[in-house]
Amino acid sequence: MSPVHPFDEAATARAVIDENGTLVHWNEGARRLLGHAPQDVEGRPAAALLAAGATFPAESRVRRGERWYGTLDLRHRDGSTVSVWVLAHHRPPRQDEPGDWLVVTPLEASPRRPLDDPLTTAVLAQAPCPTAVYDERLRLYGVNRAMADVVGLPEDRILGLRLSEIGGKPESEELEEHLHQVFDSGTGRDVETFLRTGGESRAHAWLARIAPLIDPEGRVRGVCMAAHDFSEQHKARERLQLVNEASVRIGSTLDVTRTAQELADVCVPALADFVSVDLLDPPEHAGEHRLEPPTAPITLRRAAQQSVHPGSPEAVLKPGDVQVYPAVSPHAGSLTAGRTIVAPDAAASLKQWLSVDTARAERVEQFGIHTTMSVPIRARGQTLGVAVLTRYRRPDPFTADDVLLVEEVTARAAVCIDNARRFSRERETALALQRSLLPQSLARTAAVDAASRYLPAARAGVGGDWFDVIPLSGMRVAMVVGDVVGHGIQASATMGRLRTAVRTLADIDLAPDELLTHLDDLVVRLSAEAGAEGTTGEVGATCLYAVYDPVSRRCALARAGHPPPVMLPPGGPAQEIDLPAGPPLGLGRLPFESVELALPEGTVLALFTDGLIESRDRDIGAGHRLLCEALEASSDSLEGACHAILRSLLPVGGAPDDVALLLARTHGLPASQVATWDIPADPALVAAIRKQVVAQLDDWSLSEATFTTELVVSELVTNAIRYGEPPIRLRLIHDATTLICEVSDSSHTAPHLRRAKIFDEGGRGLLLVAQLTQRWGSRHTADGKTIWAELTLVED
Repeated sequence: MSPVHPFDEAATARAVIDENGTLVHWNEGARRLLGHAPQDVEGRPAAALLAAGATFPAESRVRRGERWYGTLDLRHRDGSTVSVWVLAHHRPPRQDEPGDWLVVTPLEASPRRPLDDPLTTAVLAQAPCPTAVYDERLRLYGVNRAMADVVGLPEDRILGLRLSEIGGKPESEELEEHLHQVFDSGTGRDVETFLRTGGESRAHAWLARIAPLIDPEGRVRGVCMAAHDFSEQHKARERLQLVNEASVRIGSTLDVTRTAQELADVCVPALADFVSVDLLDPPEHAGEHRLEPPTAPITLRRAAQQSVHPGSPEAVLKPGDVQVYPAVSPHAGSLTAGRTIVAPDAAASLKQWLSVDTARAERVEQFGIHTTMSVPIRARGQTLGVAVLTRYRRPDPFTADDVLLVEEVTARAAVCIDNARRFSRERETALALQRSLLPQSLARTAAVDAASRYLPAARAGVGGDWFDVIPLSGMRVAMVVGDVVGHGIQASATMGRLRTAVRTLADIDLAPDELLTHLDDLVVRLSAEAGAEGTTGEVGATCLYAVYDPVSRRCALARAGHPPPVMLPPGGPAQEIDLPAGPPLGLGRLPFESVELALPEGTVLALFTDGLIESRDRDIGAGHRLLCEALEASSDSLEGACHAILRSLLPVGGAPDDVALLLARTHGLPASQVATWDIPADPALVAAIRKQVVAQLDDWSLSEATFTTELVVSELVTNAIRYGEPPIRLRLIHDATTLICEVSDSSHTAPHLRRAKIFDEGGRGLLLVAQLTQRWGSRHTADGKTIWAELTLVED
């Protein structure tokens, strides 16, 4: 089992003991030491060679795979006891060979040699490790041949010089300072440095091991420095650091241009002197890039570039510029081939391309570009673009290790660029959906002037924030702001469904708390549907709903887990409206509370989503204060107030969450534009009521609407007397463009249109009203119901 070497086997006593303690090998040196022939001891227990009372250390004291050494008393063949220093190595199993112990001891120790011995002298002078010795003054005392070659100066000419004088570089001064510290402390140290010595053509990474030279009395008499070239280890460490840096720096955002710039920044100056990143424009209609490599010529857009010189003077293009690259260009060459292409001599290997691209040829000659590397940017099987690395200040060409490193970094960047593109595509789709679902313009009403803003999140993507202004009957107006939990297309789609539901529920004139209850039921159903499909999980949302009546100048509000609105009365100050929070939509079976308050004419209401006031840099209270201050300072113009509020509360780079803001300034309808009559339940008095209505229209200078209004009033009042319950009330309201007729009674039965038969005497009243008016409807009240109809007035 013991290998055969071309050495004097008898100079060492060697034995091999298997795991069971049996001797399996006994060499000639062992026979000389103890007198036993191999055939006498091989195959027998090794413990039989121990003298009486001697023991081998227990296996628990010797870890497997390690060694043990010490003195053992062994039994000689003649019966005497021999004390022997032995070294025992445990050798683990190897392939088909079991583990064992190798036990050795030297038989002929070499005597210590004097310092002037030829072998010792040769070791000092010819050792392959560069070594230098400095005396007590830290002047060079001597160097071996390897160090002389590194320094590149004759040894006899530099003796007596300091290290900083020999090197003449800042790194030499730093090393000399370490020599001082080792000499003063008497403790050695290792120092890493990167420099080009006088005897080298390029810089290397050096590990300087500095140790004090101490005499027998313990005094430090000098310092020894041994230099080790660990450039390969240094490069490997730098590559690992670069890969780690790329993992951290590349892909910090979901922005394609930013990610491409991060790739260029990581590669300069670590790998190249100039880097350009050119990308293929995304396919139309939000499609995917083809899996097969593109064909030349190839159109690329410059996404990013970086240089060791400010302003990237090497660049022919600017970020955003588009250029068509022929097949002979390195860009198209690597893309069509689908692999990295290195041009070791740029002027020669790219001659055909540079002959037609004179601008680039001038840059190659001006900067002395000597090598380029073109690396395709590919992710998920698709080609996204190409990164081109250029060297001119660094004299060394790209190596195979450089290619592997650049491909690794580029592959990481490619995934980030692809993720950013996919995010941008989904964001644009969701934003288009969001904008199509939001009101393109706010409804103009006599009750309020309104202005709004919607801003998608800067990074998280489009969310489910929405707002709306909904005209209601009786000149009233509903205002709503909501926020669907989550981001992306699903949140936008859910927002559209909720906005449509709010408009439908508002059209039947539900009170704010009742409307939120119905909306909560819808969100619960949407969550159940989403859970059944197994796609999106639970749906959640918050909402604030308000109804303002310009006749009474009162506003009813309710909220479902939404931030409370802010109110700015004429003359101020701005303040948050105390409104019960209510549960978020989707919890189900929990009540909502509404609050009604009087609003002076000219009051500004601010309804918004939480993205406006929430921030990592401040608490919500501080956000509310900023909102109130901005509203107070710019309330003269609602559009200006929107701009001022967003500028005050949102960071420069954009909000981290969606923001919806709705501002409304209330208007009251003067009492002179409202007329009310209490109607006795007597059909004979309908004619008298018509006369009073005609007189009122004459007072309002609305005589052109008399004929239609008489018919509408006659039908509604007659229906109320015939089918309703007293008390009955008629109200007329008008503004510049609309006249509203309202008839209220105590019955909760809502009317409905029906098709009258030929010989029916009645049943055509509401059909006639529907034909003569712009729109009509009914709403339930606490005391019964109100039937209303709107007529459009002809403007002069």
